[in-house]
Amino acid sequence: MATSCRDSVTRAIGFSGRSESMSVLLLRNVSFTDGRTGLDVLAQGGRIAAIEPSLPVPEGAQVIEGQGHLLSPPFVDAHFHMDATLSYGLPRVNVSGTLLEGIALWGELKPQLTQEALVERAMRHCDWAVAKGLLAIRSHVDVCDDRLLAVEALLHVKQRVKPYIDLQLVAFPQDGVLRSPTALANLKRALDKGVDVVGGIPHFERTMAEGAESVRVLCELAAERGLMIDMHCDESDDPMSRHIETLAFHTQRLGLHGRATGSHLTSMHSMDNYYASKLIPLVAEAQVNAVANPLINITLQGRHDTYPKRRGMTRVPELMAAGVNVAFGHDCVMDPWYSLGSADMLEVAHMGLHVAQMTSQMQMRACFDAVTVNSARVLGLKDYGIEVGLPANFVLLQARDAIEAIRLRATRLAVVRNGEVIARTPEATASIALPGRPDSVDWMT
Repeated sequence: MATSCRDSVTRAIGFSGRSESMSVLLLRNVSFTDGRTGLDVLAQGGRIAAIEPSLPVPEGAQVIEGQGHLLSPPFVDAHFHMDATLSYGLPRVNVSGTLLEGIALWGELKPQLTQEALVERAMRHCDWAVAKGLLAIRSHVDVCDDRLLAVEALLHVKQRVKPYIDLQLVAFPQDGVLRSPTALANLKRALDKGVDVVGGIPHFERTMAEGAESVRVLCELAAERGLMIDMHCDESDDPMSRHIETLAFHTQRLGLHGRATGSHLTSMHSMDNYYASKLIPLVAEAQVNAVANPLINITLQGRHDTYPKRRGMTRVPELMAAGVNVAFGHDCVMDPWYSLGSADMLEVAHMGLHVAQMTSQMQMRACFDAVTVNSARVLGLKDYGIEVGLPANFVLLQARDAIEAIRLRATRLAVVRNGEVIARTPEATASIALPGRPDSVDWMT
């Protein structure tokens, strides 16, 4: 069983970021996602001091034997709803399993929410995240409750987890920024309180025109405040839901290149190829990030189909081929929209690989990038990666390369933040007793 977060991290570093444990860490004989092998990584003072083969062991250093296993930058979740996480069954179960029933359930639950319960559930999810090497999360937080209860709760959580998780919050008007009478004012209040990113949901406005207007209003707000924008865009099977086109237009008009993200984009799955051939270059030209949520998109979309049934996830390989930065998000863990989940971004990559039929060697590695470097780019994370001089943040995986990591949903042997080991999980092994076979067999082979 993994140990992590409040059970181990807070005892070791508290919430001040200071550590009582060793300040020098040496990982011996690790592999990298770019194919390099047999390297040592030395962390001193919270940063990467050296990456070379056969480094000498500094006096008093903590040494971890990598045994050729994969060292990856931390996983990054580019799209999540932490205010709803672990609320499955409250106030009742989503019987139809549809997106709209999930939204209705969340509306029923909101008046019953307490700040204490929101914080407790979010912190529990953060425990799971650290154990899985997930050290950066962009979470949308509903601002349509005039109390801004969830906003206050997640701002509190953001500060509590700051020593070990970069939590970025999006002001998300779940009921529609124009459809809900106080949503725009609440969204601005949330930004004033310290929420990081402007959010929206144009396809949930009353009309297509109102949806387009909401994109304009929110993009102008983001430009005015110098913020990023991340919109739930076209989370629908309707091929005529085309707000991503409007988002790309206003991104170009306002100079938001690289700061705008379209999340879900599932209607693109149902669009005809001619229109998609026009749309995708527009998205690429505006440098709009795209975030697919494979676990949730494949679960919620196509619910009105009999057979053939649509997969629902956006056109990931086509967007990547056009030069669009495509990331994957977990979206939900045990909430009104999804009854499963465990904060495991390798599970997300595994599903994305299958749904998008991305099975070439290059494409499978791209799915690993979608939960690491591409997601980090969506969040605008600085100093992300494994290079000398950068913060010593990384995950040691029980796998030889990125493809094997996805295939096995590899054990996180060690999770390191600022040069300190904050979570460890024992190596996965299996002992078998078969006639004519050895007692211990490497289950990975």
